[in-house]
Amino acid sequence: MSALTFTLKTQPVQRVDMSPLVCQTLQGLSIADIAAQELQSGKRKFRVDELFTIDGSDAQNIVIKNSIEKLDFIGKELDGGTITVEGDAGAYLGMSMKKGEIKVSGNAGLYAACEMKNGYLEVSGNVGDFLGAALPGNKMGMKGGIILVKGNAGQRVGDHLRRGLILIEGNAGDYCGSRMTAGTIAVMGNTGRYLGYAMRRGTLLLWNAPQLSASFNDCGAHTLAFLPILFNSFKALNSKFADGSVGFNRVQRYAGDMAEIGQGEVLVKLN
Repeated sequence: MSALTFTLKTQPVQRVDMSPLVCQTLQGLSIADIAAQELQSGKRKFRVDELFTIDGSDAQNIVIKNSIEKLDFIGKELDGGTITVEGDAGAYLGMSMKKGEIKVSGNAGLYAACEMKNGYLEVSGNVGDFLGAALPGNKMGMKGGIILVKGNAGQRVGDHLRRGLILIEGNAGDYCGSRMTAGTIAVMGNTGRYLGYAMRRGTLLLWNAPQLSASFNDCGAHTLAFLPILFNSFKALNSKFADGSVGFNRVQRYAGDMAEIGQGEVLVKLN
């Protein structure tokens, strides 16, 4: 079977809620049934075939072509299967996804993988603020899975992160790792201000020296045996993280945030 493909044929004026177009919802439906599904856009509802040309039949392998940043909630609560986005994705990409795989060839908006439970999300471009974070008012962000960003990430990466792995090849904005309670965030590029603000536990793994607040304690240089094992687990990824030459085990360790319980750590590569 060929992938179930949605090709955007007209650019919507308002943002579009794409949450109905996930593998578990479309499984077993005919093309006619899928075409009749409704997508919310502003105050209006559109039939799927008003916005997209539909081809293929394999609902476990969805492709969205000509995608633009107005397409929100792609892969919301995905529970298996794969979604490939050719172009940009809007806000809330992979929100609360449970398992499966989402790959985006372009950029993604705010709250990508917010409150993600498991699975794999890959963005080839940049992502907006609150990657892998909690929704406003909630206290628990990403709970599991892997996020790979090949570009830059906005502010508040992993805000309230509970579990899981966030890998960023580029830069991360201010408040990276803010209020995280567990999990790992790795950043190859530079990080902004207020790194690890109010973090309780968890690990921030950095290739470049950060701007740290006075509430982080310098614990000295360490050789950590678990780091080569961690880097070895990245070998299956299509990423710079899979290159064995980027790995290291000698780090400068900082503990914090001491304004909280202080059990988090910032590990900075030593040349």
